[in-house]
Amino acid sequence: MVIPGNIEGELSAPYGLRKEQIEFYAQNGYLKLRQVFTSELLNYYQPEVSKKVMELNRQSLPLAQRSTYDKAFLQIMNLWVESSIVRELVFSERLARIATELMGCRGVRLYHDQALYKESGGGATPWHADQYYFPVSNDNIVTAWIPLQSTSLEMGALCFCGKSHHLQYGRDLEISDESELKLAQALKQFPVDETPFALGDVSFHAGWTFHRAGANRTGQAREVMTIIYMDQDMRLVQPKNKNQESDLEHCPGVAIGEVIDSPLNPIIFTDPSKS
Repeated sequence: MVIPGNIEGELSAPYGLRKEQIEFYAQNGYLKLRQVFTSELLNYYQPEVSKKVMELNRQSLPLAQRSTYDKAFLQIMNLWVESSIVRELVFSERLARIATELMGCRGVRLYHDQALYKESGGGATPWHADQYYFPVSNDNIVTAWIPLQSTSLEMGALCFCGKSHHLQYGRDLEISDESELKLAQALKQFPVDETPFALGDVSFHAGWTFHRAGANRTGQAREVMTIIYMDQDMRLVQPKNKNQESDLEHCPGVAIGEVIDSPLNPIIFTDPSKS
């Protein structure tokens, strides 16, 4: 399939971050951007992402029989390897440039992508920080959260705890009922951003920013594509927990201490002024 020219241009054209937006991200650990993509572009990619999620999904248990983690969403990783169409979205220079500018590094490479589909009736996603799962050498890692439909709080829009990326407590907690209980108390000192996403809005959150999502109380699945970017000079470190050990599969062939430069971790964007 040949990508339409107008969509291809949208994927690569700079978004145009303002200085105050970059400063907001540095201070708060997240940033919600309006109309990063048009509805035309997202409606073009949504059928292919959903098709691959359904093809690759191995979750067959009814919701009532699943763990808290598995009730929260269907999770399918590295869709870009399975679909040349999804690859176009994952390799968007517009998104990768935003990630680079927010983190202030010279460029970014892919850690991995993942679709997060919260089924109708799916449970809440407990408070957590993503970097608990990542065996990486520094904090220059950011997730782009891209809803494929307008997403209300009732559907399970992502909520952020501003400035929580400075909090040291809770960094040893995986997504669980325990993390929800303990972090709900610890995070009361921070402001919470609970606002819906219009179609085309995209958020970016740092690896140590605590966030959650409510249950999906609508009759429609919450369909979200995410892309995790890391500093192009990021190195692999010795895993600190069993989840980080599992995540080594996203960095095949990379030895501890080496730059994470595997076939699954290509550089997506490098700032020409810093190369």
